Amino acid sequence: MTGPTSTFEVPPVVVLDEIDSTNAEARRRAEAGEAGPVWILGLRQTAGRGRRGRAWETGVGNLAATLLFTTDKPPAEAAQVTFVAALAVADLLGAYVSPDLVSLKWPNDPLLGGLKVSGVLVESGTRPAGGLWIAVGVGVNLARKPIDSERPATALTTYLVTPPAPVEAIKVLAAAFARWEDVWLRLGFPAIADAWTARAHGLGQPCVARLGLETLEGIAEGLDADGALRLRLADGRLRRITAGDVFFGEAS
Repeated sequence: MTGPTSTFEVPPVVVLDEIDSTNAEARRRAEAGEAGPVWILGLRQTAGRGRRGRAWETGVGNLAATLLFTTDKPPAEAAQVTFVAALAVADLLGAYVSPDLVSLKWPNDPLLGGLKVSGVLVESGTRPAGGLWIAVGVGVNLARKPIDSERPATALTTYLVTPPAPVEAIKVLAAAFARWEDVWLRLGFPAIADAWTARAHGLGQPCVARLGLETLEGIAEGLDADGALRLRLADGRLRRITAGDVFFGEAS
């Protein structure tokens, strides 16, 4: 995947017994001047967050971790890291169950057997010395699925009697992320987009896109060069979806 000449380092992992949110901890560290790269693993997360401010129920035995790092990439390009993270989670899941069960829903929802099993939340801020700090939050349902979930969800235990402990899973995830980050940095986003598309859920199928006050229906055609989803509407027009929720074969 990365070639024999590629070299990359896997960042260290800081394990915290309890934390409000690993992304919040990453933000605090970044604003205090820490540059990373470092993974922050919370064995118990009391105030996890998902996209659009939604609560993310972690649960004991599940993975809650955030990678903090800095970059000189412009914000739009740095945002591509969400696809890198999704690929890394896919590799983590594929290390324990058949990769055929794993797929990715735009932009960064890893699915297991077609159901949501993980969430990725990327946050960022400017650094006084220039550049950005990036916090890549990852939650994975290793041991149990959420009790109260907005959408149908699953966990690794649906397919695996004994799931990996978070301290084991983070090692697999960190190594997978480092490999895909290396691909991104060396070969650019097209290589990431190709790998994402190979694992994509729902391309070529009807879907509903909820974009705040607007709801669109169409066919998901694939990714644009910047990671936007190309949505072909019924009247033939093409819309670029850059932010929102996309649903396939389920009530919107």
